[in-house]
Amino acid sequence: MSWLRNLISYYGQLGVLLGAAFGAVINLRVRWRLVLQQIVAIGFGSQLVVMTTGAFTGAVFAAQSFFKFSEIGMASATGPVVSIAMARELGPVLAGLMVAGRMGAAMAAEIGTMKVTEQLDALRSMGVSPVDYLVVPRILAILVSMPILVVEGIALGILASDVLTTKVFGVPEVWYRYQLMNHTGMGDVLCGVIKGAVFGLLIALISCRHGLWTQNGAVGVGRSTTRAVVDSSLAILIMNLLLTLILNQLLPVA
Repeated sequence: MSWLRNLISYYGQLGVLLGAAFGAVINLRVRWRLVLQQIVAIGFGSQLVVMTTGAFTGAVFAAQSFFKFSEIGMASATGPVVSIAMARELGPVLAGLMVAGRMGAAMAAEIGTMKVTEQLDALRSMGVSPVDYLVVPRILAILVSMPILVVEGIALGILASDVLTTKVFGVPEVWYRYQLMNHTGMGDVLCGVIKGAVFGLLIALISCRHGLWTQNGAVGVGRSTTRAVVDSSLAILIMNLLLTLILNQLLPVA
């Protein structure tokens, strides 16, 4: 039963960390300079990888959809299928996985290094809460950055699919874009934005938790970094299913 105790302890630590961060925001203990620095690191720093991932995913998905739909005379249906898939599923999930691999690892490594070198103890000795100083700025920054990154990934994916389908495969542009606009609504994009914000919160919480609970020196930092990426990725995939079931009831496909 030790695994059950460890699991309960793990989720308890995440809950305590979320509560402490929420309390800091409610009590206005927010260092906005650090928040802006993290927005630059998370948002601007992750743009290229998220946009590239979105563009090539949209293009590949469009190619596979076109090959199958063209067999039954429905090549123009490629646009709506790609746009809805990118907006509701592929865009937020892939953006979340890319940010988890890039920034989740960085958060865990940075905070973990501070933990094993006793810098966190130094902060406490000066009356500074590590949660206020390290966790809250990262959570607020990723809540701002992730929805924007998701929208960029969705837009690049749809644009790449448009170019490939109309310029390479020869589907009429007017008819393709009419079908795309007619079957894609703001609810689809909003679904992706909501997922992006939730995924960002999970990445920040899990990565900061592993950093704050790092032990055993450099070996522990490496272990915490790996676990942060793996746990964040699994959390994104599991939460995506739950959010899909919920949001498809609240925001049905247009």
